[in-house]
Amino acid sequence: MIETNDFADIPTTTLADLLGRDRVMDIGIRPLWGPVPRVAGPAFTVRCPPGDNLMLHAAIYRAPAGSVVVVESGDLDYALAGGNVCAVAQRRGITAFVADGLIRDLAEVREAGFPVFARGVIPIPGTKKAVAPLGEQVRCGGVQVDAGDLVVADEEGIVAVPAARTAEILTAARAKLAKEAAETLDDWETAHRARIEENLAAGGFGG
Repeated sequence: MIETNDFADIPTTTLADLLGRDRVMDIGIRPLWGPVPRVAGPAFTVRCPPGDNLMLHAAIYRAPAGSVVVVESGDLDYALAGGNVCAVAQRRGITAFVADGLIRDLAEVREAGFPVFARGVIPIPGTKKAVAPLGEQVRCGGVQVDAGDLVVADEEGIVAVPAARTAEILTAARAKLAKEAAETLDDWETAHRARIEENLAAGGFGG
């Protein structure tokens, strides 16, 4: 059985190599304080319309401990959450927020050490009126995320591993990391240079 912490030692760069671009969120969603620890957990998905944050605030009381709350919003005018919401989420065992939107009270969040990956900060909060289902497929940072997908986030980026592929990807990632660990820089340089020269020659480069 795959455990969330099995992915805690897998860099997002390794996962990105295995999964490809469409499982990597865009660069606008980034850690809001650093150095941020690598986090991993099953996605608890939330959708908030622009200007409203009700369902994220509801989610902190419904997301299981260990989850990464993933929010579809796209709102760049109002904050989805602030210091108290992040503090309650942290106290309830939520691993992190990954939000396609903004938060506020960054100093409080940073001091508490709660990992938030989002588009930035703004001091004005949204309203709390729009009810929507939780646990549906969302789009966050250009990536479709289903509830239960394994989300891994670190200072390099955020990757969503499809739930059905976690065992396959974990095995491949461990094998890739082991191979890289056994390779010296001299070995890497030799293979890399040969590949580059081959590609240059194939393209007609004569320098």
